[in-house]
Amino acid sequence: MSRPLPQVTAHPSAMLLAAQLLQVLAWPFLGGSRLGGGFLGVIAMLAVGSAVLAVRRTPNVSRVVFFLGAPTIVFTLLEAIFPDTDAILLVSGMLHAPFYFYVSYAMLRYLFHDDEVTTDEYYATGAAFTVVAWGFAYVFSVVQIVWPNSFTNASGFEHTWFELLYLSFSTLTSVGLSDIVAVGEQARSVVMVEMMVGVFYVAMVVARMVGLTMMRHRR
Repeated sequence: MSRPLPQVTAHPSAMLLAAQLLQVLAWPFLGGSRLGGGFLGVIAMLAVGSAVLAVRRTPNVSRVVFFLGAPTIVFTLLEAIFPDTDAILLVSGMLHAPFYFYVSYAMLRYLFHDDEVTTDEYYATGAAFTVVAWGFAYVFSVVQIVWPNSFTNASGFEHTWFELLYLSFSTLTSVGLSDIVAVGEQARSVVMVEMMVGVFYVAMVVARMVGLTMMRHRR
């Protein structure tokens, strides 16, 4: 009876990936309310921080996750309470973006720390990818505030964070399915950087994981 819990906690990257995907699916139902949006944001932050601390048990990582994560959670709640205050949204985006990028860095270090491929590292490959998409979505939100009219579609220029997350996933995966278009120069430069990150991620991480898996089978 006690076996399922250790099996779940043994794969923190799987828990993170599941939490990220669950947030994507739940956002259309809960993200429209202040309470729902704040709840989803805090849950996502706690899931990310817990996963990183689980896979990288080092003092430096713990300190960075705490000092970046704590104020980010505070502004996640403030953002839910004051969704129309640009100053709060700006600071929140400026805190979220480096937090998620650092998390992706920690996850990549976890993937590259040895020549063994574990089950959790397979999940970490997907989790690191979603975390990068989260980080760029917050960068887009900052760009939208600092440089208005940076993104547009048939509905106009102002877009919700969830819409920017959709743009981020479309850009990072290079599928080009988003109906949102970057029209400002600053926005286009950030989108181009994310395109490069997406291509390099597939080339670097996925190729390495496949190579190590093939080496393991040959042995």
